[in-house]
Amino acid sequence: MERFTRIRLFLGEEKFKKLQAASVTVVGLGAVGGHVVEGLARAGITRLRLVDFDSVQPSNINRQILALESTLGQPKAQTAMRRVLDINPACDVEALQIFACDETMEQVLEPAPRLLIDAIDSLNPKVQLLTAAYFRRIPILSSMGAALRTDPSQIRFGDLFTTRKCPLARRLRKRLRHNGINEGIECVYSTEEVAFDYQPPLRDDLAANAFADRGRARRTLGSLPTLTGIFGLCLANRAILKLAG
Repeated sequence: MERFTRIRLFLGEEKFKKLQAASVTVVGLGAVGGHVVEGLARAGITRLRLVDFDSVQPSNINRQILALESTLGQPKAQTAMRRVLDINPACDVEALQIFACDETMEQVLEPAPRLLIDAIDSLNPKVQLLTAAYFRRIPILSSMGAALRTDPSQIRFGDLFTTRKCPLARRLRKRLRHNGINEGIECVYSTEEVAFDYQPPLRDDLAANAFADRGRARRTLGSLPTLTGIFGLCLANRAILKLAG
């Protein structure tokens, strides 16, 4: 337990034990989700389920902590699992290389985790995941849009239905209200004004995406490695404090 000495000193033994006993599911292991997993693993959480259908691509290297020359072409879920076990070999970590959607939701959410962290960047699966978790009464932390942002001082936490200046959150609210949800999903978001300049999906992203024919192809957005990482670490920080009580 020497590797977690500093967080035990910070939280105290009782809260650290609560943290260790908690189970967390992270869905989406890209620029935001990879940093979420990094923060949770280094905090000593010992029960993790990691969900992502995708594999590491060259275009990921600028911003994803799992993306290295040595991991190109490898499934993100298994890559994340290996990294977690390198940090803490005692962690009970499960890697699911599946697409999060209505058809796979039981695999993703059963048994129910103590906390779900949503780091999906596609609208349809994000709506399906949040809806399923909400009606299962699973506590949620969700990431809104980190792309195109440059100012970390404008990152906020709040209920998804009270956010402002986030186009992704606005689209989510409309879809979730249609599903009967009007409050109760905590998220990280930015109040920074952004000007969207959508580009077609990158070729290597499409080649790796076995589900590219499901709905609209994702549009490519520019992003800094710093802001996406800060979003992920903010989510991990929030999770640690909530789980420790």
